[in-house]
Amino acid sequence: MCSEPDDPAAVDRMRAARTKACAAVGAALRPRTADSGDVREAWGWRGRTLGGPVLGPYGVGWLRVVRSPVEKANGKLWTGPEEAERLVGPQVPRPRLHLVREWAEGRDAYRAELYDHVEGRAVSPTPVLTGAPGLSAAWWSGLRTALGRLSAVRTVRAAVRQAYLDRAMPKYLAFLPGPVPTVPPAWSTAHGDLHWANLTGPQLAILDWEGWGTAPAGYDAALLHAYSLAVPEAAGRVRKELSGALASDAGRFAELVVITELLQSAERGDNLELVPALRQQAGEIGHSIGVGRAG
Repeated sequence: MCSEPDDPAAVDRMRAARTKACAAVGAALRPRTADSGDVREAWGWRGRTLGGPVLGPYGVGWLRVVRSPVEKANGKLWTGPEEAERLVGPQVPRPRLHLVREWAEGRDAYRAELYDHVEGRAVSPTPVLTGAPGLSAAWWSGLRTALGRLSAVRTVRAAVRQAYLDRAMPKYLAFLPGPVPTVPPAWSTAHGDLHWANLTGPQLAILDWEGWGTAPAGYDAALLHAYSLAVPEAAGRVRKELSGALASDAGRFAELVVITELLQSAERGDNLELVPALRQQAGEIGHSIGVGRAG
């Protein structure tokens, strides 16, 4: 989850859209109870989405409202949840998507998505981990199984494109001592945004399927590791539990891809606290895939 937007008008606009979304799917905001512990408002990146618990035609659910410029509606992020519901299936633990409603207001398009309300809570309120999550061996086993099953899903969707790697990796990894390879050893299907706010515990569920698609093999594990770097104990646990994805040339390449993306996003002010660790990690793994080697 992210913070509430600083712009009061943007907050009011999304809350008004949520009211319209409730009517469209036949739901009402779930009243807070003393023991519910519900998150009342879950804001997405820069206020693009707003989610929260509701009572509706399928019982307790989760209503997510998405806003997009009209001209960008129907793009990859817009259709991702529906395509995940159709193609990923129940073999990967995730909230089922029940209903979708769309409408437009002026230059803005809105989308209401009604999901199951999953058990447990997000492991972290933010993508970047700030403390050891204390997850069970069974949880980690479930994550490995889920990522393995997801990797085999066939799709034409792309989470990461080769053209981006060719353009961005030499630029953002220019501090490494030599030419940076940009072609991954292998591709597979990934969630594409596997961070700690998109994982629940103690019962595993993987949330937010907007951007899933093909990516360099090991991408999800590499992203989760990168978002763990502020907590070395947790980063070490990720490397241990997901070693099958990370301890290979493909996994090390995926780490450089993720570092590229996060260094780029840091230019916009996102997750600046990770930058020193990201640069250090890039330096440590660069030589293992040939960065800086002659011939």
